[in-house]
Amino acid sequence: MSALRIATAATAALLMLAGCQKAVDDTSADEAVIRMSAPAWAAAYNAGDADALVAMYWDDAVLQPPGAKAAAGRTAIRAFLAADCAATRGAGLTMNIPEAGAVDASGDLAYEAGSYTVTDASGATVDAGKYIGVFQKRDGKWLYIRDTWNSDMPPAP
Repeated sequence: MSALRIATAATAALLMLAGCQKAVDDTSADEAVIRMSAPAWAAAYNAGDADALVAMYWDDAVLQPPGAKAAAGRTAIRAFLAADCAATRGAGLTMNIPEAGAVDASGDLAYEAGSYTVTDASGATVDAGKYIGVFQKRDGKWLYIRDTWNSDMPPAP
């Protein structure tokens, strides 16, 4: 074979392989939606709006709070969050999640991971910790499918 034929065959093979590569998805729009979820969650939590909170979860979602049993499904999630919001507000505390930290999306799954603080009426931090939320996209909508968090503080003796 001549060098020209070899170069032509190699070029054709490379072009065919390039055409077979899967296009990289642009997930920036999905990631922007996920990134806004944590501050929206904190705002609803601080307002004591259990209905707004539970609307952020799929029917089959599972909430895995620290020091409590998992809450599976919207009814259980709503009950837990309504009680937890009321206790937090009653104690004069505020949940602070300014923005999601790490966010990534791939296909119909995404996650957010970040940190939070809880402050008292004077603004002093009384708790700090981290969280991770897993989202699933269904019918074009991103909602939590799993949600968990835990404190950086040691447990009470």
